[in-house]
Amino acid sequence: MLGQRVITAFVLLCLLTVLLSIPSAWPFLIFLSLTCALAAWEWGRLLWGRGTQVPLFMGLLLFVITVAQAWLWMPSGSGDQRLLLWSTLFCVLGWLVFVSAALIRAQTQVRQSALLWSLFAGIALFATWSCLAWLFLGNGAQFVLTMLAVIWIADIFAYFAGRAFGRYKLAPRISPGKTVEGAIVGVLGVVAWVVATALYWPNSFGFELAQRWGLFGAAVLAVFLALFSIGGDLFESLLKRRASMKDSSGLLPGHGGVYDRIDAVVAVVPLAFLLLGYVPW
Repeated sequence: MLGQRVITAFVLLCLLTVLLSIPSAWPFLIFLSLTCALAAWEWGRLLWGRGTQVPLFMGLLLFVITVAQAWLWMPSGSGDQRLLLWSTLFCVLGWLVFVSAALIRAQTQVRQSALLWSLFAGIALFATWSCLAWLFLGNGAQFVLTMLAVIWIADIFAYFAGRAFGRYKLAPRISPGKTVEGAIVGVLGVVAWVVATALYWPNSFGFELAQRWGLFGAAVLAVFLALFSIGGDLFESLLKRRASMKDSSGLLPGHGGVYDRIDAVVAVVPLAFLLLGYVPW
């Protein structure tokens, strides 16, 4: 299993490096669209089950919409941000209100409203794609990677700290493996990353966050970003328990599915985008 995880991660890293090194933005944007489409298909499977074509329709529809939006944003098209901004706002509100309520209740044996959660899934994944695509086109790959590092650091720090000295369960009914100690270390790791990049890495996510909110404000907001990362991970675990599925799919050997890899990204990126000052008013 570990060998599969390492090989898969290495292949994905090489692919990402190649896509980001190509002068044209289209390969990376198509990769983002495909990633979100596959995640939509997997998310739909968790909501509707495997005996329906609804998940496939969700994935195909999202792919078409995101590619069309990419074409509009390219130099020959339009810079209209309305879909991006409003979907991002609704997405963040959804995480704050509906997802947080579902996590607090932690009803793992109750089937969710597939239609409503499918609507949220579509909005959340479109918002995530839009934020990443817009920031990539406007700020470059380095900026996007330093923002995604927030999620990676929260996950890695929490995992190893939880294994090393985790004692108290964070959400035993949803994800018994996660610990309070791991979550705290993950949050501290994110704060350290944001502060360090704000001080020493111009054109990074932490630097831009500190430019808008000040260094102390950026450190405080880093806590919320880390909490959203944890929440995104827990929410997918809740969906999998309700669906009695171990992974969202088997597309990535050793890792599960695409949604398993970007569950926290879907939660963090829209919030990070709004915190940078992109708001629809």
